[in-house]
Amino acid sequence: MLRIILAAAALLAGGVAYAAPVRARIDTGALVGEATDRAHVFRNIPFAAAPVGPLRWAPPRPAAAWTGERDATKAGPSCPQPMNADGSPNSGGANGPTSEDCLQLNVYAPQAAKKAPVMVWIHGGAHRTGAGWIYDGSNFARDGVVLVAINYRLGALGYFAHPALTRAAGAEPTGNFGLMDQIAALQWVKRNIAAFGGDPENVTVFGESAGGMSTLALLATPKARGLYHKAIVQSGLGWFEPATLADQERKGEAVLQKAGVAAATAEELRALPVATIAALDMSYAPFPDGRLLPETATQALAAGRFADVPLIVGSNSGEDSLMGPGPLPASRLAQIPPIARALYKEEAAAGDEALARALFTDRIFTAPARWVAAKAAPGQPAFLYHFSYVATRMRPAVTSAAHAAEIPYVFEYWGRRTPMSVVSDEDRRIATLMHACWVSFAKTSAPRCGEPAWPAYQPTADQLMAFGTDSGVRTNFRKTRLDAQQAIALPTLGLADR
Repeated sequence: MLRIILAAAALLAGGVAYAAPVRARIDTGALVGEATDRAHVFRNIPFAAAPVGPLRWAPPRPAAAWTGERDATKAGPSCPQPMNADGSPNSGGANGPTSEDCLQLNVYAPQAAKKAPVMVWIHGGAHRTGAGWIYDGSNFARDGVVLVAINYRLGALGYFAHPALTRAAGAEPTGNFGLMDQIAALQWVKRNIAAFGGDPENVTVFGESAGGMSTLALLATPKARGLYHKAIVQSGLGWFEPATLADQERKGEAVLQKAGVAAATAEELRALPVATIAALDMSYAPFPDGRLLPETATQALAAGRFADVPLIVGSNSGEDSLMGPGPLPASRLAQIPPIARALYKEEAAAGDEALARALFTDRIFTAPARWVAAKAAPGQPAFLYHFSYVATRMRPAVTSAAHAAEIPYVFEYWGRRTPMSVVSDEDRRIATLMHACWVSFAKTSAPRCGEPAWPAYQPTADQLMAFGTDSGVRTNFRKTRLDAQQAIALPTLGLADR
């Protein structure tokens, strides 16, 4: 009787009545996951050794094999990152335990899958927060796709350079440890995904925000070639200022000095408490190190040295949510160039705050996404989108789609904190459409997902797919504004060919 009651409770909560064990064998051992009503799920699978001790700030090493069967039914820890003291999810959606032993991934596979397309999700969080376990890929599996969600080193553990570490690295790459982890995860997929019914020759890498930036970096990294066959970049910027390993080393030294850390040798750095490292406050992202990543993704695109694979790229209407709730400081408003008032007349009429937010959204996200699509268009097809849909429960207080707002619609899953009772039929229709576009792209290399058809991007036609209350194809979307943003930005990015 107790089992029946528990099963009924799980069903009412939106879960499944019973999760049966399922098994898979990979190159490091046997796994026992669980079968749900939509997927075979395997969690906390190591794809590399724990980056601790002498492996802290080193390229990922192979994961150790195990004997017997490994329990793969529970999520593993998040990588070290700033957490909320009250245990609530942080800005990247993570809570719960953290550990440097975090290089693991989760797999959501269709039942009885055989050579199914594979999608590898790289989470966002400013390269400082977040975790792969947050994202439920069951609906991708339900629709015939193997979804892999990965962890990677974050913050100063993931993107940190220092002269002592460079000397200790010798000829090995250094600094871009999070990017190295992502490549190691893709290598794991190539070796092992067939054990879950996936096709290692049909892999789509995709991510949002920091995950979108990472996807662009992977497309510019020669060592990652052949590990994926398609890519999706959600709010991943696209215009990156040139940098070097020496630049990053200077930033690393400065942030240690500011934190009062006197460590000077690689051994002393590796002996620092993990909490000290996770608290180091600087910007983190993939950067050209001259070893792994030769140049920025922007430079690679401009020079034609970018991986030629089918691509979806786009952004949201309210990316300025990253600026915070406001009011913006006067120093930020003082930076508005006079020409902006002529180009953004409607926003200028609404006040400097609205104008500054519109400029941020277009300069950092909308214009770079269009430029990336244009540069990729001569090869394999590129598809450009703009997402502006606001959930019905948030209207009219919210008028634009915030940064990361598209993720629930892509996954057709609203997460742990949104009860389905507040999700409207209209919300579901947008999710069904957008999720179908991503699934179709993974299967066919084109987002065949509704009418009118989503056209491949061509600069002369300048068409994109708009996802909103009135979804459809748009032509010359914000063209005058984006042209102006491009003309101002590109000369600052160290490009031989703009």
